[in-house]
Amino acid sequence: MTLAQHIDLSTTIDITPEGSDYDTVRQVIEMLTLDYREQPSLETIAARLGQSPTQLQKVFTRWAGLSPKAFLQAVTLDHAKRLLGAEGMPLLEASLELGLSGPGRLHDLFVTHEAMSPGEWKAKGEGLTIRYGFHPSPFGVALVMVTDRGLAGLAFADPGREPEALADMTSRWPAATYVADQEATAPYATRVFDPSQWSCDQPLRVVMIGTDFQLRVWEQLLRIPLGKAVTYSDIAMKIGQPTASRAVGAAVGRNPVSFVVPCHRAVGKSGALTGYHWGLTRKRAMLGWEAGQG
Repeated sequence: MTLAQHIDLSTTIDITPEGSDYDTVRQVIEMLTLDYREQPSLETIAARLGQSPTQLQKVFTRWAGLSPKAFLQAVTLDHAKRLLGAEGMPLLEASLELGLSGPGRLHDLFVTHEAMSPGEWKAKGEGLTIRYGFHPSPFGVALVMVTDRGLAGLAFADPGREPEALADMTSRWPAATYVADQEATAPYATRVFDPSQWSCDQPLRVVMIGTDFQLRVWEQLLRIPLGKAVTYSDIAMKIGQPTASRAVGAAVGRNPVSFVVPCHRAVGKSGALTGYHWGLTRKRAMLGWEAGQG
């Protein structure tokens, strides 16, 4: 049974500040990342968070598909860096050595996409109506933005910081018209975060709004399979710009459709996760959650 088969994300994921499953998972991830040398036990983690070990195990395993002990391997980045540095092991091999990744699939989201014309991008969204809504997700509050052509934006926020995420996204297309429409965005949120609805028969339609260079980078991101990672220099080579690693990194950071266009699978040359527009903890969470889907 897959994670999606026994989780109803619309009811199980609690995103309120008073009782957030994501906040609990976030704290556990941060603790495991910082204290990996101590290899903290479930009992130690639960005591620090003021929760019972049984409840913590239940919440974390339901969310990630992995126990906290197994997830420790997925987020102990310093340990991974030791493997990469001392043994010269590539990131994917190091991840497998740590027990990170399950078997990949041909394409996890079965995305079909189209790029808006350069003229539409230069117009900064003028004449474009973008509908948006906030929805629960495995990674906190998700801001979903859609046009009549498909999913145009996906961002994340911690509870109480939704206005900041909205301001960040609307600044990308300042001339567009924005309409709050939870009903229009809800089906997209369901499609994105429920793996049982990832189907090649009904592909998720995504519209990408950016420069020609950005679009080429984002299209390469779509080709990274679940459970794998590539470096910025790899992407630069793929788009025929081998010296443009830094520019590729900037384009990855400007990806407006996070998770679906998997910029979280792009890493630095050394294998380090480097930055992520919505926070490194969330990037680690996404990689770990994907490992649980294998």
